[in-house]
Amino acid sequence: MWGDVVGQPGVALVLATAARAAADLVEGRPIQPGSMTHAWLFTGPPGSGRSVAARAFAAALQCAQPSGDGIWGCGQCRPCHTVLSGTHADVRVVAPEGLSIAVAEMRALVQIAARRPTAGRWQVVIIEDADRLTEGAANALLKAVEEPPSRTVFLLCAPSDHPEDVSVTIRSRCRVLALGTPTVAAIEDVLRRRDGIPADLAAWAASVCGGHVGRARRLATDPEARARRESVLRIPTGLRRPNDVFTSADDLVKAAESEAAAVSEAKDGAERDALETALGGGGTGKGVAAAARGAKSALKDLEKRQKSRATRTQRDALDLALVDLAGFYRDVLTARLGAEVPLNHPDRAADIRTAAASWTPEATLRRLEAVLSCREALGLNVKPRIAIEAMVTTLYHG
Repeated sequence: MWGDVVGQPGVALVLATAARAAADLVEGRPIQPGSMTHAWLFTGPPGSGRSVAARAFAAALQCAQPSGDGIWGCGQCRPCHTVLSGTHADVRVVAPEGLSIAVAEMRALVQIAARRPTAGRWQVVIIEDADRLTEGAANALLKAVEEPPSRTVFLLCAPSDHPEDVSVTIRSRCRVLALGTPTVAAIEDVLRRRDGIPADLAAWAASVCGGHVGRARRLATDPEARARRESVLRIPTGLRRPNDVFTSADDLVKAAESEAAAVSEAKDGAERDALETALGGGGTGKGVAAAARGAKSALKDLEKRQKSRATRTQRDALDLALVDLAGFYRDVLTARLGAEVPLNHPDRAADIRTAAASWTPEATLRRLEAVLSCREALGLNVKPRIAIEAMVTTLYHG
């Protein structure tokens, strides 16, 4: 199980040691001071495996028995399986599909976290994307972290421990574990060993994923993901006429919109049908009309959440495209300056050399800054089409 925490041997060792101490604590044995605590903060760049490490730790905390070498988190027992499959009764996972985690959701979670575990050793709360907590939600969580129940553990995941990602007051009550970017060799190994990806495809995906394990797996298994990447990386050298600016910008936005629509189409209808059924949809008899009126509010809330999810999906798709573009211009700049560093996109080496021979370092840097500024603008809720068109205009002029 710890092998899935890719390229993070130090983190895995710390968590395995803490899981052993947690088992001793439950069974009344003395533990080494500082080896286990009630709140953890996993930080690291996207794709480093923050949530994977948190889930592995949650499984180790609930593990029924250690492996032969005394390491908790065997990955074979029933508690380990249920935690990793997301069905354990005492492990709650908050994985926001929308733009933020609301205060009402966090208050409900804090109430659940205050209960004693029913089936496992610990009540575990995993909050993925803790940087998406609203101010009210963060305050609700802070109260629980300040006065934690004796058998509850909070596992928070965020890009960094900077105040913009996690408030100082919450961070100060957590033990911080910083994950680094996994190496290409480590990513290639896990693709071959865990996912059964052919060696040549695993090597390619690991070399172009930017250290993002999940992205490497998608590129290796999804032809559409590979096609989207190719279309994005054709933009820098394909801007030859003014009309190409609007065509490229339109293609980027439409691709993100279609991806968001595909996700929505797969989930929205099923969620609406399930909610209508739960609220008595299709029923007859007394009280049906009153129930239908009460259902309108619930359906409205569902539509609001679905709209937020679609917006986030579109932004995530655009951000992924912008990261690829930024990596291309970074490669051009390093090639122009003769830096001896690996390329982000080694499979585009020919295009990179052509661009490096044609563009000055200053023009390349302006293009790179335009991509980064576009990412920042999208984060500030600028209309995607406006932000993308402004960026591609700069990419064309240099």
